[in-house]
Amino acid sequence: MSSQRPVNLVLAALADNGLLLKQDKALPNVVGILTGESLRTSWWSHPKARLIFSVLSELAEHPDVLLTKLLYRKDTLVHRSLWPAVLAVGKAREQWQVQGLSGDSKRILERLDRGDGPVRATGAPVKELEARLLVTAQEIHTESGRHEMALESWHAWSRRVGCRAMRSVPRARKALEEAAVKLGAPLKSLPWPVQGPRSKVQSPRSKGP
Repeated sequence: MSSQRPVNLVLAALADNGLLLKQDKALPNVVGILTGESLRTSWWSHPKARLIFSVLSELAEHPDVLLTKLLYRKDTLVHRSLWPAVLAVGKAREQWQVQGLSGDSKRILERLDRGDGPVRATGAPVKELEARLLVTAQEIHTESGRHEMALESWHAWSRRVGCRAMRSVPRARKALEEAAVKLGAPLKSLPWPVQGPRSKVQSPRSKGP
């Protein structure tokens, strides 16, 4: 690794790509940048685990980084330049986002729409809402030692960070699709169905944590 601060190496890669996975065996990712390896197991057991944890913690608070479940329903870092696109898609409430949504997830979403946020939650509803890009979420540690997620509506998030959504949702999706392909991810890694010529764009992919 160069003499540059590790977090700055990650930020440079994120600025160049627009997207980065937290960990992946095939695509550019934070853990790979920090270790120089393609890990097939959790980074928690790696000799550089403390460094990885420190950098990930710093990235979670960085003003140019948004963490979502954009690619493969896995933790994906999104650079500020793509925030307007993510915001437009997240707020759209399209069919792929709301069709078949569970009752528990609907109730959390209703609370957030009323302005009751952030809402703390755990389990399947959190995963469902994140996978459909219906909320933003941040992991928190309770006084009892439990891990929970603090869910926030896109409306509240956009006001807090000062982000304005792209006016065209199709153009927003296209911007994120192009970023995914640039990273090396096939379009099927994105949460919405992609039709037409762009859906045929593929790149190598192996399963990983």
